[in-house]
Amino acid sequence: MSLLFSPLSIRSIQLKNRIVVSPMCQYSSEDGFSSDWHLVHLGSRAVGGAGLIITEAAAISPEGRISPNDLGIWKDEHIAGLKRITQFIQQNGSVAGIQLAHAGRKASTERPWDGNKAIFPNEENGWQTVAPSAIPFVADAPVPLALTEAGLEKVRADFVTATQRSVAAGFQVIELHAAHGYLLHQFLSPLSNQRTDAYGGSFDNRVRLLLEVIERVQTVWPSTLPLFVRISATDWTEGGWTIDDSVKLSAILKEKGVDVIDASTGGNVAKAKISVGPGYQVPFAERIKQETGITTAAVGMITTAEQANEILAAGQADLILLAREFLRDPYFPLHAAADLDDDITWSVQYERAKPR
Repeated sequence: MSLLFSPLSIRSIQLKNRIVVSPMCQYSSEDGFSSDWHLVHLGSRAVGGAGLIITEAAAISPEGRISPNDLGIWKDEHIAGLKRITQFIQQNGSVAGIQLAHAGRKASTERPWDGNKAIFPNEENGWQTVAPSAIPFVADAPVPLALTEAGLEKVRADFVTATQRSVAAGFQVIELHAAHGYLLHQFLSPLSNQRTDAYGGSFDNRVRLLLEVIERVQTVWPSTLPLFVRISATDWTEGGWTIDDSVKLSAILKEKGVDVIDASTGGNVAKAKISVGPGYQVPFAERIKQETGITTAAVGMITTAEQANEILAAGQADLILLAREFLRDPYFPLHAAADLDDDITWSVQYERAKPR
């Protein structure tokens, strides 16, 4: 059996393989509700053999949405639809995870296919954005409000209630989204955080909100279940968040009981110069893993079974997250197993199509 299809135990959960469906925004919700689209989108990847399936970013509050059409978990009414999805995923042998997110200054935008432009608060479907500092993401975007202590407490409390709803909906993994230029990442980076209080300036101050959120979440998230944190390991911009910062943060998160660092990059600077290529973000997961010993997940232009297995074999990461490749092929794990000569179980409905 290849490493890609070897099981991995994290706390009480055993993943049947190392293949994870990375969070992918679908922009297909109304008032935050999941729909048949989400059931089929996520459920088909369970039938396709993924070990862990993480929802798209689920907004912890209405103002935390990227767009008006984001998935949400800010009210109890969202639970039933999400529970239908987790039950299907689990019935088909996969683990259901949810990514909890707040978009901060990158909120209130159109869907990509509608133009992806910022929606101003006085425009239809727009709202006032918030951030560490009153610095817009791009020059022609609305200026966010710098969060007050009351605003910070609302963020902390919203992560807690979103976690409680995640438990009620049957999720077995949660991932806190502190990457891609969204709110928690905005606090980490000195490019977006120019506060002069206890949440800005020094490294310890800039990581404070994330640590507080983690501590609060852990009071309601079962200690038997895994907690992931997604970070952008670098801003790809001088003066921004760096891989050295990420290693330092990851060591702290390991001590705080975080189980997995999902190592992505970028997103906080609109015109950052990023050297994109196959597996271009893997070295960041590798360095974090090697220097801290924490379990890491690699993501970014990983497209073949051989490439994914080589990353694991080289000790660069423990999990492989796929996004666009899963959009192209919902059954990537089934095909990957054939490519690696691994014999894995197919769903009984599809068994007759299994290569012999």
